[in-house]
Amino acid sequence: MSAAEILLDELRHARTARGMNQDEFGRFISYSGTHVSAVETGARPPTGDYVAAIDKALKTGGIFARLLERLAALDLAPVWLREWITFENQAKALRWYEPAFVPGLLQIEAYARATLEAGGLLTAEQISRRVRSRLDRQAILNRNESPHVVIVLDAAVLRRTVNDDRTLMREQLDHLADVAELPRLHIHVVPEDAGLYPGLQGGFILATMPDETVVGHIDHQVRSQTVSGAAEIATLQKTWEAILRDALPRRPSLDLIKETAKTWT
Repeated sequence: MSAAEILLDELRHARTARGMNQDEFGRFISYSGTHVSAVETGARPPTGDYVAAIDKALKTGGIFARLLERLAALDLAPVWLREWITFENQAKALRWYEPAFVPGLLQIEAYARATLEAGGLLTAEQISRRVRSRLDRQAILNRNESPHVVIVLDAAVLRRTVNDDRTLMREQLDHLADVAELPRLHIHVVPEDAGLYPGLQGGFILATMPDETVVGHIDHQVRSQTVSGAAEIATLQKTWEAILRDALPRRPSLDLIKETAKTWT
């Protein structure tokens, strides 16, 4: 099922579980039965106002509004990434190491588009959908109860040109400097003089869930992999600790980001 179909199935279940036909349910939420029918058959998309009316009438605490927002983001993302986005949305803490480029949660639109256009492997439509998905995911950073996020970058990320566009790189690093001031977001940089260190084998993310379990995410060339095995998670956590030891503290990292941004003018 697509994300949209999942939402419509849940909306139909909310009605039928209460023994109401579409006309009765429409009156219950102050919409017409025709409107309810059009939404449930897919002829009309469920809007934010529509699902908010259902949440209010059923006193759900806003569950359908959250479903609409999150499932819409999933439909934009590639299939192989959707499982991870669900974990990302629910996590109370994220630890993200990236040796190659700015992590998606921190990318400006122009940078995101440039990374997806590289190599000409994706169609224009695929690029547009993935850019929207990537930017939508950034909403977790501004939630009332946002996760605690720690990101470690290799210094090469700050110096790697994107399409020889110096203005783009300046804007991207300025954005990093801005978001680094968020109270629940810490950015660290592994300096160039660190030499070889374990993280250079590849980027990964660790998500700590509300029940304290940890789930990992590893990117490959053609897909991503979600890992949860005890041995795999232990290895990633040891690697994370080793990387963090080589990284600069938060404030010196921010200073380095700002200094490097000036070199792109």
